[in-house]
Amino acid sequence: MKAVCWMGTGKLETLNVPDPTLLNPHDAIIKITRTAICGSDLHLYDGFIPTMEAGDILGHEFMGLIEEVGNDVTNLKRGDRVVVPFTIACGNCLFCRKKLWSACDNTNPNSHLMEAAYGYSGSGLFGYSHMMGGYAGGQAQYARVPFANVGPLKIESDLPDEKVLFLSDIFPTGYMAAENAQIQPGDTVAVWGCGPVGQFTIASAFMLGAGRVIAIDRFPERLKLARSLGAITVDYSEEDVNVLTALKDLTGGIGPDACIDAVGLEAHSTELQGVYDKVKTSLLLETDRPGVLRQAIQAVRKGGTVSIPGVYGGLLDKVPFGAAFGKGITMKMGQTNMHNYMKPLLERIEQGQIDPSYLISHRITLDEAPEMYKVWRDKKDNVTKIVIDPWAEKGSA
Repeated sequence: MKAVCWMGTGKLETLNVPDPTLLNPHDAIIKITRTAICGSDLHLYDGFIPTMEAGDILGHEFMGLIEEVGNDVTNLKRGDRVVVPFTIACGNCLFCRKKLWSACDNTNPNSHLMEAAYGYSGSGLFGYSHMMGGYAGGQAQYARVPFANVGPLKIESDLPDEKVLFLSDIFPTGYMAAENAQIQPGDTVAVWGCGPVGQFTIASAFMLGAGRVIAIDRFPERLKLARSLGAITVDYSEEDVNVLTALKDLTGGIGPDACIDAVGLEAHSTELQGVYDKVKTSLLLETDRPGVLRQAIQAVRKGGTVSIPGVYGGLLDKVPFGAAFGKGITMKMGQTNMHNYMKPLLERIEQGQIDPSYLISHRITLDEAPEMYKVWRDKKDNVTKIVIDPWAEKGSA
């Protein structure tokens, strides 16, 4: 089969690789019908996530048709159409029983690597490094899905793939980010980053009762999408725009009730702190560039909430924790507990409350994926979301 493979920092290739096979009785093999490139895949492309190996198959947003199931899979059969959550959960451990699916104790076969870095391991993830389990990803024609009784969501309506594909990650991730922000009716919510997760965070904040959402970014196409959802926008690249001042002005000097960092570890900044972070990360004296997190902590009102759906990987410098303590803020974060959100959000799609496909700007083939990673990383061609048809030939997707 064809698959998009990581071959080193900034190096991807679409290769012919062996088809996956059942390894355990609880496995299923999926014939992938649609997959996507996630913004967090760019962290792998840029070399920010350790323990990648040449030949690793990328991709954690995918859906398709059940091709084959193991003997212990009782809820799926060949031909069923499913969306696969990017986190892998066993359904039986202490954490799964608490519905903390992304903290599953049994799905990361390389948990010792995570334990060395983080103290404890989270769940395994598709296509996201060996310390996250080393599972092959879904930017391919087929994928092996472990614990298939627990994860895949069956799609029994005739909704097209593009309307339900983002239940695999970014829609639930945006929704959990808004839920973590503890939004009360009428609240003002600030969202940094109007990429795919940011867009669904904005939409979800309104669903949960936000009175105003202030969206912060620098790319016109993203800000335009945010405005289409009803957000007020702040373009931080404009001359004389200071984000903290703008948020104070928009909230009567109080600050937003909730601030959401949908950017994560590769924050862009032209300020001195941005230069500082770039130098320190290049010298391996810091692993992440937390410019947005610093702003979010500074901006949030006293007693407010900072929610962090953006991915962080390691050690952060100059985070104003004194400000967080002094203002008594709440901080919530973590990988998405996908299984809590997929079915309720599918119902919202089926009821016509939202059509997630509005986000798609590019439809490509597997062969075109390596080049499109670069295009998206470099913020060219007005990319807002890239969807891959694994079976299309180049130029036909």
